[in-house]
Amino acid sequence: MENKKQSSRKEISELENPYFDLQAEMGFTKHMGGSKATEELIELCHIYIDKDTYVLDVGCGVGMSACYIAKKYGCNVVGVDVRGEMIARSKERAEREGVEGRVEFRVADAQNLPFEDGLFDAVISESVTAFPEDKREAVREYVRVTKPGGYVGLNETTWIKIPTPTEVVEYVFRSAGGCKPETSDGWKELLEGSGLSDVVVRTYKFPIGQFVSDIRMVGFRGFFKACGRLLYLYSKSSTHRKAIKEMKKEAWRPPKNLLEYYGYGIYVGRI
Repeated sequence: MENKKQSSRKEISELENPYFDLQAEMGFTKHMGGSKATEELIELCHIYIDKDTYVLDVGCGVGMSACYIAKKYGCNVVGVDVRGEMIARSKERAEREGVEGRVEFRVADAQNLPFEDGLFDAVISESVTAFPEDKREAVREYVRVTKPGGYVGLNETTWIKIPTPTEVVEYVFRSAGGCKPETSDGWKELLEGSGLSDVVVRTYKFPIGQFVSDIRMVGFRGFFKACGRLLYLYSKSSTHRKAIKEMKKEAWRPPKNLLEYYGYGIYVGRI
């Protein structure tokens, strides 16, 4: 019943951004490096088992990382996302995982966070800051809402080396919903230019086992449930069927030299 209602709402107009809209419908979001990258980000941001730690997850998607942190570390977590559908899925996940008392979700733009200055012990963002129109303003907002001595950490798509073939840049932009990666130096400069110090930079090539990492993050049950939702949308919604076909066409034609340029990085700085 829930999927039918969502499908009928989406039929009214074309999808705003199929890459994100489909993930919201499926209840499944992903980022490069999967759970391993999330753990590395948590460690570098010094998020420990402590009920008094207050963490913000910017661009929380369907709430996987936010719920994971709340469940494993006992922290209080706020997740924000610009899409209401993502927030609805996040709240459902928090309830399923029994952490609704420690996690709060709300709609918000990374470039204009609705929080007072110096509120959070740590702010994290995974595969999000490559999308806003003004990345610098987004990072400045992360810094603004972080306490003195706190950490800001990004897990972001990264150009391992500057892509001279324009088809590589165009492919990443089209196939990943408007993604605009930076080089590692570019990400570091954004953090340092926003007032962060002791910036840690770790870059990685595109993980060959990315698909396995994605499944590991959501679990087999969650993965098959997401696939079921996708099949339902494909069979019942002409709008979604068209979007899925277009995304499949884009994703299955990567430039031969893509992996020479495209990867991800962990970037963490301290206030």
